Amino acid sequence: MEGVTAIKEAEKPSLLERIYSWENLLNAYHEAASEKWYRSDVLAFSARLEENLIEIQNSLIWRTYKVGRYREFYVSEPKRRLIMALSFPDRVVQWAVYLQVNKELDNGMIYHSYGCRVGKGTTRAADRLQYWATLVDRKPGPSWHYLKLDISKYFYRVDHKVLLGILRRKYPDEDGFLWLMETIINCDHTPFGLPPGKTADEVPPSERLFEVGMPIGNLTSQLLANVCLNELDQYIKHELKAHFYERYMDDMALLHPYAAVLNVWQVKIEGYLNNELHLELNGKTTIGLVKRGITFVGCRIFPGYRKPTKQSVKKMKARMRYIAKEYEAGLIDFDAVDATMQSYFGMLSHCSTHGLQKWIEKNIVFKRKEPATEAKEVNLWT
Repeated sequence: MEGVTAIKEAEKPSLLERIYSWENLLNAYHEAASEKWYRSDVLAFSARLEENLIEIQNSLIWRTYKVGRYREFYVSEPKRRLIMALSFPDRVVQWAVYLQVNKELDNGMIYHSYGCRVGKGTTRAADRLQYWATLVDRKPGPSWHYLKLDISKYFYRVDHKVLLGILRRKYPDEDGFLWLMETIINCDHTPFGLPPGKTADEVPPSERLFEVGMPIGNLTSQLLANVCLNELDQYIKHELKAHFYERYMDDMALLHPYAAVLNVWQVKIEGYLNNELHLELNGKTTIGLVKRGITFVGCRIFPGYRKPTKQSVKKMKARMRYIAKEYEAGLIDFDAVDATMQSYFGMLSHCSTHGLQKWIEKNIVFKRKEPATEAKEVNLWT
C-alpha cells in the first residue's frame, strides 16, 4: 500500500501544472473577461483565444513568463491611492493562480478576517463588531474598551522577502509555483514600494522601492495581503488569546474589559509587526470606551446601532451632487445613476441615517437639462 500511495503522489500534478492546465486557463480567461467582454483588449484577446492561451501556457511551462507593463492611475475613493492595472493576458495569469490557491489559502485564515474574501466585506465586518459591542456592553462589571489599529501604508510596505518566506513555508515542495509568485511579486521593471511615512504623491516613480510593496489593483495582491496579515491574526488569536478580534485588510479592532490589557497588547502587536513582518502602525491607533463608539470600515459603531462617519457622509454628498450634474448634462445614463445610488442606499440601510435621508430628499434630484428629454428622477427609498 505504501508503494501505491507513493506512485499516486508522484503522479499528482504540481501546483504550477494545475495553474497552466488548459481547463484552468480557460476558466481564468472567462473570469478575467467577465463584465468586460466588449473592451478592446478583451475583444483582441478573444479573437485569437486559442493562440493566446497557448502562448500563456508555454510561458508558464518553460518558465519564461514575465509580468507586462502596468498602467498607472489614481483613485480618490475611499482615499487617494495609486492603482496599477495589468494588461489582459496578465490578468488571465492572475486569475489562473487565484483559481488554484485561493480556497486553500482562505481555509487557513481566521473566520473574522473580512477584507477581499468571498462572503465577507465591510457590511459583515461592521455587523460583527456591532454585535460584539452590543454583547459586551450588556455584560456586568467594568465598561469595555476597544483597541483600534491601522497599519501604515500597508500595500506599499509589504516586505517581499517576508511574503515569499511565508509562501515557502506553505508550499515547500512547489518549486514551480514559488518561481511564478516570485516573478509576480519581484517585478523587475516596476517598483511598488514607498519609503516609510511617504505617500504615493510625495515619491516620484524613480524613488519607489523594489524590495517592498504590492500593486493595488492586482488580484494576487488582494490575496497575498491577507496571507501576510494572517500571520498577525494567528499571533493575536493564539498567542495573545484575544477573543473579540476582527480585521478588515489593514484595519483591526480588539475588545477587552481592561484598557491596561489593551495597552500591553498594542505593544506586543507593534513588536510583532516590526520584527516579524517589517511593518509599522500608523498614528491612528486608539484605545477608547466601546459605548462611545468605534470608527471602523467607514462607520461609527455603537452598542445596538451604527452611523456613517462624518467623513463618509461628506464624500457621499459630494459624489451625489457630482453625478446629479453629470446626469443633468447628459454625460451618464440613468442606469449609471441608479447603480451608484442603490449602492449607497444598500450601505445606508444598515446605519442610522434619518438626517442624511432627509438631506437627499431635499437636495438631490436627477433630471435632464434639455427640455426635449423626458425627465427621470430616482425613487430614493424604494
